[in-house]
Amino acid sequence: MSFLLQSFIGWIILSVIYSVFVFLNMPKNFHMFQLNSYKNKTHLKWIFSNYIKCYRITKNKNSKKPIVYTRRLVTMIIAIAVIQFIVICLGFLTECIPLVLLVLFLLTPFYPIIGNIFCSPIEKAYRRYYINDAKHILKEVNPIVIGITGSYGKTSVKYFLTTLLQAKYETLMTPESFNTPMGVVKTIREQMRPTCQIFVCEMGARQEWDIKEICDIVNPKYGIITSIGEQHLETFKSIDTIIKTKFELAESAEILFLNGDNSYITAHLPKKTYFLYGLNGKDYKADNIKVTLTGTTFGVNEYSDLQVKLVGEHNIQNLNGAIAVALYLGVDIEDIRTQLRKIVSPPHRLELKRQNGVTILDDAYNSNPAGCLAALKTLSLFEGLKILITPGMVELGEKQNECNRIFGEQAAEVCDYVYLIGKKQTVAIYEGLKAKNYSDEKIIILEDVRVAINKAMGLEGEKIILLENDLPDNFL
Repeated sequence: MSFLLQSFIGWIILSVIYSVFVFLNMPKNFHMFQLNSYKNKTHLKWIFSNYIKCYRITKNKNSKKPIVYTRRLVTMIIAIAVIQFIVICLGFLTECIPLVLLVLFLLTPFYPIIGNIFCSPIEKAYRRYYINDAKHILKEVNPIVIGITGSYGKTSVKYFLTTLLQAKYETLMTPESFNTPMGVVKTIREQMRPTCQIFVCEMGARQEWDIKEICDIVNPKYGIITSIGEQHLETFKSIDTIIKTKFELAESAEILFLNGDNSYITAHLPKKTYFLYGLNGKDYKADNIKVTLTGTTFGVNEYSDLQVKLVGEHNIQNLNGAIAVALYLGVDIEDIRTQLRKIVSPPHRLELKRQNGVTILDDAYNSNPAGCLAALKTLSLFEGLKILITPGMVELGEKQNECNRIFGEQAAEVCDYVYLIGKKQTVAIYEGLKAKNYSDEKIIILEDVRVAINKAMGLEGEKIILLENDLPDNFL
């Protein structure tokens, strides 16, 4: 067999081995890209922080949020496969296949970004079509649109308000965390019916103009700003940018309902019709709050003895916002009383559960400084061993360590045991605990939240476990 033929066969074998590696490795990297919201800059930063991990072949079968093979993701994967095939063929033609395969191997972590760039024109065309179709549907159905945004509390208010409005109106809300432009568009295109009277639209943001983009699609008549605080500072960079972005809703909506307990909001009141709600709300004030382990009674303005199966003052604050809008839109107070009894916590937002005889406060969704403090205050209401399980807060930019350290100090005042998930991730919380002379024997550092839950459940006596945040795989 000639040397050239042997080399050619060797190149083919090497190409096959490389192709098998890429086939097995690609889902992991595209999964991380999906978790990083298809943002090239965000994913590039993740790559440089986790370069070695990018070459590991794992099935991700225990992922908290599994990969979803959307049309966009499949298109990107096909594009990368075609690009690699063409490049490998060129390598054979130029007899440079070893060098070509080496370069392709080193580029493996960047394939999602490359695929995203190549598919960008296709994605933009799809995006325009879907947005225009959603706008057409909204014009035909013509529902009242209520936009809801805030650093935290927006999903809870969305659930609460929808429940109250359903007493009088045919109401559609964006499900789960469908609060991006395309999530809103998908909801409209797939779920809006001709009978829909009100569309409750949650609006999320990670950078400036995100809220405006959604407002330009749905044109909200009413707007609710639930809160402004230090969240997603890694992308917003400053609290001023967060304020400006949240108030993009105020620029679009005709009438606003604003959380009067939030100093950032009250310092930037708009020059248009607005109402302030909250525990100190000027227009809709919650008072006479009485919390028990089974729920809360409270009043709003002249309406007293309202009952709900929720705990925590922050829940009453959010409910007050929902009640304010429902009353303004003509829902009878007796219907509101009835609907309040149907309300439960949205999933993973201080959701009260019982599991194997143990009380669990599931607050695993996307923690922030104000939310962590509210969760600890709620935990303090219970009798028994108070146990915190947390990986801490993320996406707080330069303030992340400071906020987590304060969180540790606050936890030391309430918790009997603290389980920290991820040694590197939770250093600042540990420092906060030790600053309050918290015992090392009551601090347990683990790498898996499931293991922590099992160990906490094994402790003797009545237990209340607070699950505060649960980071997606791209933060672990």
